[in-house]
Amino acid sequence: MTLGAETAPFRPAGRRHYSRICGDVSSTQPFRALRHRNFRLFFSGQLISLIGTWMQSVAQSWLIYRLTHSALLLGAVGFAGQIPIFLIAPIGGHLADRVDRRRIIIVAQTCSMILAFILAAMTLSGRILEWHIVVLAALLGIVNAFDMPARQAFIVQMVEREDLMNAIALNSSMFNGARIVGPAVAGILVAAIGEGWCFFANAVSYIAVLAGLFMMKTPKFVPPAMTMSALQNIAEGLRFVSRTAPIRALLLLLAIVSFTAMPYAVLMPVFADKVLHSGARGLGILMGASGVGALAGSIMLALRSTVRGLGTWVAVSCAIFGAMLAAFGASHVFWLSVAILVPLGASMMVQMSASNTLIQSMVPDELRGRVMAAYTMMFMGMGPLGSLAGGTVADRVGAPVAVMVGGGITLVAAAVFAQRLPSLRGPARQMILAQQAAGGDPPQEATPTGAEIAISD
Repeated sequence: MTLGAETAPFRPAGRRHYSRICGDVSSTQPFRALRHRNFRLFFSGQLISLIGTWMQSVAQSWLIYRLTHSALLLGAVGFAGQIPIFLIAPIGGHLADRVDRRRIIIVAQTCSMILAFILAAMTLSGRILEWHIVVLAALLGIVNAFDMPARQAFIVQMVEREDLMNAIALNSSMFNGARIVGPAVAGILVAAIGEGWCFFANAVSYIAVLAGLFMMKTPKFVPPAMTMSALQNIAEGLRFVSRTAPIRALLLLLAIVSFTAMPYAVLMPVFADKVLHSGARGLGILMGASGVGALAGSIMLALRSTVRGLGTWVAVSCAIFGAMLAAFGASHVFWLSVAILVPLGASMMVQMSASNTLIQSMVPDELRGRVMAAYTMMFMGMGPLGSLAGGTVADRVGAPVAVMVGGGITLVAAAVFAQRLPSLRGPARQMILAQQAAGGDPPQEATPTGAEIAISD
């Protein structure tokens, strides 16, 4: 396929073809992707594992804050854990397009389990130091740089193309269901028996996802012919992103939001301790409230059966996210902050998941791993720079000011993206139709309604 949206192959769609692409809004089956055995195995294993992952995330933040009482070091740990994703994800995307994705995920999940056991052992033995946490966070970031592009690209192999949007939404629902349970359990365990047992529980939880991956039945992987070097292959994926206006716009918005807004999660221990005076238990409640909202947002997307209007959802949810961040930064009342975090979490997840769905609907299969690596770089990779910047600002002027500034910048970014939506409609429509045609749908007679398929209404 020729690079760039402007030259993407396009075959006009008739009414039946248009209906398959846009979906039938009357057939909202929120769990339809679970009819695929491989996705059921993936879903159940990941649900257990992600609860442990969220437990470790909250416990690790509280541990470093308990040891140092420094917002700057909170940001530093976030930086160490995510900067490898920004730097190495392109290599992970290259491998995801050249190597069996399921095997990549199995190796990555095994490495993550080993790192969790090491962190648990050092914490429970009382020998954990600040630099140990930073190093282990960085190693986990390296693992995630290979795991995340492969996992994102693997979703399309577990379901049929028409169930892709539902699978992505259910994957987000699973992520955020775990986000509710994990922090709540972590808050209780940290207060009762310490952080080490949270790390141990996370290590054990990886057994579930590994069991699901080994039980899957997938076609034998046939490596594609290598016509370019690894560097050229990576560059091809980056060129595709840079030349494709709709994907470029979605990723730029993700990058801005990840840099300016997402550090609020890294600073949550500061809010729990110094601003809201609620301790480790309060930290679990705050993280859980954000997870409740994010789960609600994921369910909203799971109920949709059409990509029509998702661009508008991205712009509106981004604006709500920015407004809620500013409100959260201004609040000094614990239960008010908890209430604010619900719509904050919902709007954040709608933006991220809707962007993911649109990108996956537009990208050709042969570039999927590399484009999802770019998505990972913008979604997770920009986070470390934002965490470091947010921690520095919070250390000097306070966490509330840092979060409110991030909310203001997010609002501006949402307004700019909304202004650009009309010019993105045509290229997005052509790419979605082209990928549906490539998936085996026969071309039909042209119809005026085909022009309605777009990144926005």
